[in-house]
Amino acid sequence: MVQLDAKSTRIGYASAILCAVLVGSISTASKPVLANTNPLMYGALVYLLAALSSVPLSYKVKGLQVRPRDWPLVLAITASGSILAPSLFFTGLVDTTASDTALLSNSETIFTVLFALVFFKEKLRPRGYLAVMLVLTGVFIVTTNLQFSNILLDLKKQGNILIIISMALWALDNNLSKIAAHRIDVSRLVQFKGLIGGTVLLAFALAIRIPIGITPLEIPNLLLVGLVGFGIALYLFLHSLRRIGTVKTMLIYSTGTVFGLLFASTFLHEKIGGYQVLAIALMLTGIYLVTKEGKVLKVQT
Repeated sequence: MVQLDAKSTRIGYASAILCAVLVGSISTASKPVLANTNPLMYGALVYLLAALSSVPLSYKVKGLQVRPRDWPLVLAITASGSILAPSLFFTGLVDTTASDTALLSNSETIFTVLFALVFFKEKLRPRGYLAVMLVLTGVFIVTTNLQFSNILLDLKKQGNILIIISMALWALDNNLSKIAAHRIDVSRLVQFKGLIGGTVLLAFALAIRIPIGITPLEIPNLLLVGLVGFGIALYLFLHSLRRIGTVKTMLIYSTGTVFGLLFASTFLHEKIGGYQVLAIALMLTGIYLVTKEGKVLKVQT
């Protein structure tokens, strides 16, 4: 195994921290825009902007950088992470709060680890399985608020369920992207995900006659989410995966929840309740334990 030098490791940690801050801003910046914009159209515009953000980063990259045998991998990543996941995420965000969304985004970490256990045959000691239960308990608390009546009929809860499903799809994307990042230039991979996913979503939205619906006042939020929250953040995330590995990257990435709650409280004036504090404590404890259990997965290239 190749040992990374100290500079490369520092860059990996810095990339993961900055990525967490940027991702934490997504739900807060998106919430006001989604009041007037269809989630599918919004997702399309966000991913097209994400593809645009990688253009300056890939100007030295020659060619497509994708071998014929890697195209099925690229298309699977795009379908899960750039089409299905954002469609469900932004649809769910319409019917839930930005603060709950920030909390539920932590389930992406646990799903990533679970998929790694299933598909890469990773092993966990009993403490690792306890960690899984802690995070899933936190997800359950924030989804239900421990109120069990009419859960399926509550639009807010339905929104939370869609957020959780989108996190599972992004977790699948993470595992596949980990492989792809060792085969394809990172900036080029960001371009493919954004351009293909955004184009498919835009074509579908236009086919069913969904209007764009973005007002001039909402353009700054759209640019922030597309160019920075998704585009730059994804670039940083993939670089972090390559430099410090999946486990450490996901541990730092999970702190995006804290930033998300702070953004929602500061800019949207959403209250952080006792159940949310309990949920985040359980989820972060579980994520810490499971990342202590994990090992960097060996990637087949």
